[in-house]
Amino acid sequence: VIAVSDYCNYPYNFAAWIAAGNMTSIGDFKNPNMEVIASLDPDLILATGGVQAETVETLRDLGYKVLVLNPANISGVLQNIELVGNATGKTAEAKALISNIESRIDAVVDKVANAASKPKAYYEVWYDPTSLWTAGAKAWQNELIEKAGGVNIFADQQLDYFQSSAEAVISRNPDVILLPEEGMGKGEPFWVSLDAVKARPGWSSINAVQNDRVCTVDSDTISRAGPRVADAVEELAEAFHPELF
Repeated sequence: VIAVSDYCNYPYNFAAWIAAGNMTSIGDFKNPNMEVIASLDPDLILATGGVQAETVETLRDLGYKVLVLNPANISGVLQNIELVGNATGKTAEAKALISNIESRIDAVVDKVANAASKPKAYYEVWYDPTSLWTAGAKAWQNELIEKAGGVNIFADQQLDYFQSSAEAVISRNPDVILLPEEGMGKGEPFWVSLDAVKARPGWSSINAVQNDRVCTVDSDTISRAGPRVADAVEELAEAFHPELF
């Protein structure tokens, strides 16, 4: 690996490496520095879809080999690991990683299978006084919640991320509220504080608030579909079924 974006922080603290001159930064995630990339002349570039789609097209037009990884579920993550293993000549390592992830997730699924109940969970993507975004059935987080022994309160919505309302959350009455630790990956949480969430108008009637089950979850593992998927499932399972862990 010869370069990363400023948002790459796994499996190492690349910011420290870059500062020490041991790694090159290509800058922004959406609009990377093309001159830096050209100076490095990489054999392979790993990218994703969505906001990077235009960048991918430009890089390919310039003759670079770009492998796009954009998994929508756990199966997609495992397929992508195998794909990268094949592309880099690390097939054995990829297979070992896949096996480890599968065994860890299976262990969680088996453990929560006999739980007394499946708590209803609300995952918050974004919130401000005029807007509330959450995850539907097609979102990556929906499968994570299910594997961990919970039920997404918006699983009946055949969408990925969508704008809902505080009234809808109150009406569906989640047993657990899940909040990413940091807002949009960096900086102060958009939800400000746990006390601020509990003090939202009308939220005192929600089971999760009454039973003090408003939880923070690692913002990277729950929002980035990647090899830390087992970490995310384990963390959610502990939040849903603390009596089993």
